[in-house]
Amino acid sequence: MSLEIVQRNLLNILEAVADAVTVSSATKRCRLVAVSKTKSAEMIESCFSQGQRHFGENYVQELEEKSAALASKCAEIRWHFIGQVQSNKISKICNSPGIWCVETVESEKHARLFDKEWSKHGASSSPLRVLVQVNTSEEENKGGIKISEAPKLAEFIRKECLNLKFDGFMTIGSFDNSHTDGANPDFEKLYAVRKSWSEITGETPESVELSMGMSDDFLQAIQQGSTSVRVGSKLFGAREYKK
Repeated sequence: MSLEIVQRNLLNILEAVADAVTVSSATKRCRLVAVSKTKSAEMIESCFSQGQRHFGENYVQELEEKSAALASKCAEIRWHFIGQVQSNKISKICNSPGIWCVETVESEKHARLFDKEWSKHGASSSPLRVLVQVNTSEEENKGGIKISEAPKLAEFIRKECLNLKFDGFMTIGSFDNSHTDGANPDFEKLYAVRKSWSEITGETPESVELSMGMSDDFLQAIQQGSTSVRVGSKLFGAREYKK
């Protein structure tokens, strides 16, 4: 896909997101995270030149390589790690230039490891934002903590991990729920998780993020309260795999 088409796609998606927020009764804001897995640094830079700042990567090696390559050209870039967290890769994630948020924390163990690793950055660094990934579809092949345990993990991060900032909840959801008409049950469940957390803590629900919605269902996600959508193929085209 040409850079011109990617830039056109970006503007169209941003317009669609803005329009969806305007008519949504469940959210007043929504960020676009451009999911750039398997895509070139050149494509990312072309979107950056149009004002896009938030980009998501699934694979640690790609995050390392692209963040290093673009550190000087795109100094204001904000990287989101949205792949499965592995304990032995946490230091690499934390040391990637411009890492801004880890959206896939699903255990106290990983939260502690991120907290410990981020502490090495010193007091001058802002806390690393993290989201609690929730397995709303209860599929065995999906990452994320159980719905019932999500508020507890969120509070563990808030109270015990001083180098992290609990910033909300994230879900991927099931393929079937993403391709049905009407309300998406996964989005309903994540919205309810945030409400439950709010009731437990006394914090306002809107003070934290709901990261839900991807290329096929991001408009529905915004209608149901998403504050951050992760869009890849609709922006950059299908994934490109090495042969």
